[in-house]
Amino acid sequence: MHGRPRKATKPDDTVSAAKAAQLRSLQDQLLQYHHDKIYTKEALEIGAKLVEVNPEHYTAWNYRKLAVDNILISETDPDAIKSILNQELRVVESALRRNFKCYSAWYHRKWVLNKGFLSFDKEFRLLDQFQRLDSRNFHAWNYRRYVASLKNLSLEEELKFTTDMIDTNFSNYSAWHNRSVLLSDLLKQKAQGFADREKILTEEYELVHQAIFTDPDDQSGWFYHLWLLDQTVKPDSPVLVASWPPQGSDLMLSFEHNFSGGALLPFRSVYSDKGVFPVVLYFNQAVGGVDSSAITIEYMFNKNEDLTWMPLSTDNSGSAQAWVTYLNFPDAKGLSKSHPVDVKFGHSQGIVTSTGCHYCHSSQFAFTVRLHSIDPERSEVGSDIEMVVWKDDNFNANEKPIWDLSSIGSFDQLRIDKECEQKTYSWHAETISNEIALFRELLSEIDCKIGKLTLARLLKAHDAMMSYQLPSQQKRIHSEEVLDLFIDLMKLDPCHSRFYKDEHSLVLLEQMTSTSDSLLRYCCQYNDQTSLSLHNLICLRLKNMSLSRIGFSERLLWVQMLDLSHNELHSIEGLEAMQLLSCLNLSNNKLRSLTALEPLRLLKSLKVLDISYNEIGAHYIDTTRYLCASPLSQAVGTDWNINDVTNGVSMREYWEAVVIFKGLHLTQLDVVGNAIADEKFKIVLSKVLPCLKWLDGEEVH
Repeated sequence: MHGRPRKATKPDDTVSAAKAAQLRSLQDQLLQYHHDKIYTKEALEIGAKLVEVNPEHYTAWNYRKLAVDNILISETDPDAIKSILNQELRVVESALRRNFKCYSAWYHRKWVLNKGFLSFDKEFRLLDQFQRLDSRNFHAWNYRRYVASLKNLSLEEELKFTTDMIDTNFSNYSAWHNRSVLLSDLLKQKAQGFADREKILTEEYELVHQAIFTDPDDQSGWFYHLWLLDQTVKPDSPVLVASWPPQGSDLMLSFEHNFSGGALLPFRSVYSDKGVFPVVLYFNQAVGGVDSSAITIEYMFNKNEDLTWMPLSTDNSGSAQAWVTYLNFPDAKGLSKSHPVDVKFGHSQGIVTSTGCHYCHSSQFAFTVRLHSIDPERSEVGSDIEMVVWKDDNFNANEKPIWDLSSIGSFDQLRIDKECEQKTYSWHAETISNEIALFRELLSEIDCKIGKLTLARLLKAHDAMMSYQLPSQQKRIHSEEVLDLFIDLMKLDPCHSRFYKDEHSLVLLEQMTSTSDSLLRYCCQYNDQTSLSLHNLICLRLKNMSLSRIGFSERLLWVQMLDLSHNELHSIEGLEAMQLLSCLNLSNNKLRSLTALEPLRLLKSLKVLDISYNEIGAHYIDTTRYLCASPLSQAVGTDWNINDVTNGVSMREYWEAVVIFKGLHLTQLDVVGNAIADEKFKIVLSKVLPCLKWLDGEEVH
């Protein structure tokens, strides 16, 4: 670990053969005891010999747990119990001396300690021995935290221990990590001496500067500096950074797709044949607990308690940055054409992060929805489903009418507590500015990869902070410098070029989406004269930008048509928040598998999708396959039939396609140019997508 590989000595063939024979004999005996449920002291001695030879034999450790529990059941003498447990500790210690990075041995020692009858002093003496052998051994540090919690050692004492270890050797990643864990708890508790957050963090910056400037090539201090930067710019409690609809917007909900008013109000018109209208909340970090008790929506057609909030995330964790609920507006004549909607939250502490921080800002926003009912005289006009053609001629890039931009709204990502805004902002700004100056000076003397990465992060944080404090200054003044830094890093560190490329893409997207004016440069009207239903729809065209990652989705919640073709996307994570998205072009990217498309499952409005000319099916190894919901997962649904066969094609063979596309109402799909796109695959698509009319430019019969 941490650059210290295990050193394997060259074995002697005769000795190795003897050891292998001994190991096989011990293993066979123990497995037989395990099978026959024999839990005698003699059996434990066999197990002890086995874990001494091979400490990573986890079955032997599990057997020992069963055996010890069985023996302790019939034992009532406290001294005898203590003797048995001490013997277990000696067995573990012997195994750890052979391999002190063995997970199973450390877990077994924790299990023994939970039985009681332990000596804390002995445990700390043992830890001192192992930490002298390798002061960065994270197993020993994890165990130390465990023992310290059992002994009820104060966090302050343990923090002092990390200081001593760091003073002894700056290159101690585990000590720095433990320090971040302890400080997080102390600052959260506002313990005595730790109530002044800014003072404590300033002192920590001074400490880590010593480590970084002593040895800039050692990464331990740099990682701690990254944690400090996160503590400096990120608020503890979650904050709402965007919503759709935004505050004060006046929207038009049409029940017919060929509504001519959409041409006049392109950013304010929403089409839904069923009158379903999404409300999206986007937070600065993943939160849970978003439900009708935490969020109150007042409008005339549904009771608030009947609304269901869903996390827009593919990890099934129950938390997400973006959450959605759907309002229902009936298409009924005689009803008022304009309906106000009020959204209130923050009145309860239900919304919470994974670290236990609650949403504590009382918030409210309102918008109006005007209904446009179906005109009986026009209900049959344009009822056929036209095909979307993504060629440049169909997008009017030169004509920019005066559009109403009231529906393009978002909050800045950075938020500072209003009660101490000025004081806190001053400290933030001064700290970040000092760090920028410091690392500029360092980089003028040495060429350091992680130094450049840190400077890029500092510059991004500075720009975000300035744009919040000075809303008129929307331009990121350091964007070009940050882009240049990531380009340099791609050349200096090609092994991590994909990470730098992703960061470079995020900076580009931030530039393009920072203001309404900058976004409008990439907006075009779809002007295919043969299409009545989509004519004049606004398309955000981010094609051919060399983007490898999606970001800042909170600024794109209004987008209904998106062109991301001819980029370098290998993931589409982030698109799931864009609940209005109906037309999406992902052609000519670097998507490697169907499971990389999992965010599409959450886009219920999606009708048109182009994933042609990617790399789907061309790679034998799918790195996202086991992260995706599967037929073995309840997330797929109870009506899944893995043994279904259609026209001689087994659904089992294409379960990824079924999982991704099932539940979508696509009318047009393009998959040509992918290795997977054969006739069998098209049969599966036709089966899974009953609404599909156009497949690879041809009408589906």
